[in-house]
Amino acid sequence: MRALTGRIQPYAWGSRVAIAAIQGRPVPSETPEAELWLGAHPAAPSTVDGGGTLADLIAADPAATLGPAQRFGRLPFLLKLLAADQPLSLQVHPDAAQARAGFDAENAAGVPLSAPERNYSDPYHKPEMIVALTDFDALCGFAPPQRSADLLAGLAVPELDPVVAALRSERAADGIRAAVAALLAVPVRTVETAVRAAAAGGDRAPGYRLMVELARRHPGDPGVLVAVLLNQVRLRPGQALYAPAGCLHAYLDGVGVELMAASDNVLRGGLTPKHVDVPELQRLLRYEPAPPPIADPVPVAGGLESYPQLLPGVAEFALSVARVGGPHRRVELAATGPRVLFCVHGRVIANDGAGELSLGPGEAAFVPADRRAVRLSGYGELFQATTA
Repeated sequence: MRALTGRIQPYAWGSRVAIAAIQGRPVPSETPEAELWLGAHPAAPSTVDGGGTLADLIAADPAATLGPAQRFGRLPFLLKLLAADQPLSLQVHPDAAQARAGFDAENAAGVPLSAPERNYSDPYHKPEMIVALTDFDALCGFAPPQRSADLLAGLAVPELDPVVAALRSERAADGIRAAVAALLAVPVRTVETAVRAAAAGGDRAPGYRLMVELARRHPGDPGVLVAVLLNQVRLRPGQALYAPAGCLHAYLDGVGVELMAASDNVLRGGLTPKHVDVPELQRLLRYEPAPPPIADPVPVAGGLESYPQLLPGVAEFALSVARVGGPHRRVELAATGPRVLFCVHGRVIANDGAGELSLGPGEAAFVPADRRAVRLSGYGELFQATTA
């Protein structure tokens, strides 16, 4: 077991308070701090106590560090602490076949991996889940189209009448598909007219307030209108949200622990200054309306909870939460694969049978696969990421 130091990503939408406060550093931070990456992803591998990166440690002895996860050829998951102070882009992630095909096609076309117009930075899919540490607002998946039609119709903008008609068609997925295509192509003046109408609507609907807020940060962006088609979600602390391949989503505000397959493939559709590829985004989207996949934690053992109902068919990762202290002075973690432990509250002592580490808020450890049992003591809240 080795102490792990993650890398902070200073994306513009990040908080200047949340990550620094959890780690006990002065606030506000000098720059926005959006994500703390804990893993071996080549874009920002964590460092391990004693020197080198986690990727180096794994490469030196993959059998001991990865165990059965050697079949993935890498540490297959990436754990993050995410702090959104502003909305993220509207985005979707590819499935495994789409990621491989897109990556190979861009390589064959000679698109450099560092090119800003690159869609696929690796050949892997990126299912992901986030567990809220604070109240957490997000958009996830398409809402019932009739509800979206009513919202857009209430704006009384004639240019949006074809979109409303499409959403009211008999086949929901076809209507949503047509609506998304039309909205992503509307001119700036139509977006501005719709936002003025939403602002005049006051508190009539949360969707109108969302439009006004998004337009304040991204004036004229068609993504402001597409956002109205999505489910608005507010997670309570401890609740989790899952974003499978093909699911259009955006995180809006809040702090959470995010776990995903170790990929950085993101197709963006708006609300961002980064590269937007509308045709590729549309090709990947799944247009069927559905309730957002939200779950409360399920008790597993004394002091231990998990979210198994959220991850059908995902082999790369699983997440559990240990709440140590009170009636659960000792909590045992068991796994057959590699693990990243991350403390978000209190002071938790982790013992893997060969030694122990004291983990405080914002501190992490890597446990290799050949250490099957880890016993926790102390007091606090600790997340364990491992393979399914």
